[in-house]
Amino acid sequence: MPIQPIGTIATQAVSALSSSSSSATAPAAGSGAAFSASLGKMLEATNVSDQAANTAVGQMLDGTGDVHEAMIALQQADMMLQLTVQVRNKLVQAYQDIMRMPV
Repeated sequence: MPIQPIGTIATQAVSALSSSSSSATAPAAGSGAAFSASLGKMLEATNVSDQAANTAVGQMLDGTGDVHEAMIALQQADMMLQLTVQVRNKLVQAYQDIMRMPV
């Protein structure tokens, strides 16, 4: 497993979110679907990162992998999960703010 710089995690997450940003910026009937698709891509990227970390740890335990690679994969998965949780927190906060608005 090649070692990737830690900055690639943010790049992957941003590219997953901004891949449909052109359609999400213009008000259209399908903009909700584009936003949903970008969130789905972010969750997929988080899941892939988690699976890669599990594979790296398994290889480390078998003796076929390196401890450093396993630790890097674990940190990447942790950072992706933290980013996903923060996006979720912002969405919940935005929903709560909208619900508090007087009609």
